[in-house]
Formats: sequence, C-alpha cells, structure tokens
Amino acid sequence: MTDGVDGYEPSLPFDDDRHLAAHRFLVEEAAILDAADWARWLDLLTDDVRYVMPVRVTSMRDRTSDGRSDMAHFDEDRYAVEKRVHRLLTDHAWTADPPSRTRHLVTNVRTFAGPVGTADVRVESSLLLFRSRGDDREAEYVCALRRDVLRSDADGLRLASRHITVEESVLRTQNLAIFL
Repeated sequence: MTDGVDGYEPSLPFDDDRHLAAHRFLVEEAAILDAADWARWLDLLTDDVRYVMPVRVTSMRDRTSDGRSDMAHFDEDRYAVEKRVHRLLTDHAWTADPPSRTRHLVTNVRTFAGPVGTADVRVESSLLLFRSRGDDREAEYVCALRRDVLRSDADGLRLASRHITVEESVLRTQNLAIFL
C-alpha cells in the first residue's frame, strides 16, 4: 500500500466511515474464523476472491524484495477456498483432527480509498494468530501483514482479495489447515 518515495502512504482518518466499516468487517471476520463458522465466512468472500500467501525468503539488505513471486504457500480463488473449507468438514481432514482452537488478533488497521469510481477499500492490518491443537502440543503463533481489498455490495463489505505476508521465512506451524 505504498505510494510515496519513502514507501509510506497516509491512511484514511480513523473516524472515516470507510475505515470504521472496514475495521468492523475485520473484527467480525476474526470472530467468525475463530468460531469455525465456515458457511458464514464463505459468505464474506466475493465470487472472484483471490487469497494468497507467498513464500517469504530472507535476503540481503540491498535486495528490493524478500518474497518469491513464483512460489506461494497458497494462491487460491473462490473454488479452491471452498474446496479447502469443504475438506475441513469431512472425516478426511487429518490435519484438522483434533480441530484447531484459534484466536485471530487483528490490529494496526489502516484503510485507503480504492480505485477512483469504485466503492472498494484497501485495508492493511497486522495479524497475530494463536493456535492450539490437542492437549500435548505446543501452541503455535503466526504473525503476518495482511493487505486486503474489500468490496461493497448490497449486503455490505466482502473480501475480494487478501495478500498475506508472514514475518517468518520458515513457518513453525505443523500445517496450514487454517485461514489467516
């Protein structure tokens, strides 16, 4: 979400109606994900949603990018996200047995106007995901920057795009049978 020479773009004011609506969307989405209410979460996605988490690499300071444009932990459209959700609901989702207990902590929400002529809102947020599985495993944490595009329709805001940049090059979670 950067425009300026120094990589910083000022966000919308926190009392702007678009910011308030986007912030509320993210808080409600986090509660829905933590409740594993998959049908309700799918209702929050647009038909053309793109859900991406590129692989992050550690690079030298003079490199302009620390991501791999040719590799991703996942790069999914609506069809792929739905298939992943439906798999979680079957007896064949061994990576989700026992089911994860999650808490999505969303903070540092910054909003930006979308392209001229659209009601889209670009949103940048920090996510700390706490995940617990079973009684004898260590808790897991995933820290990430999320860059979303939220699109307004007759029913409210919908997630049109999510780009997740994790802070670690090597993920310390056993699997990605979760949604960030």
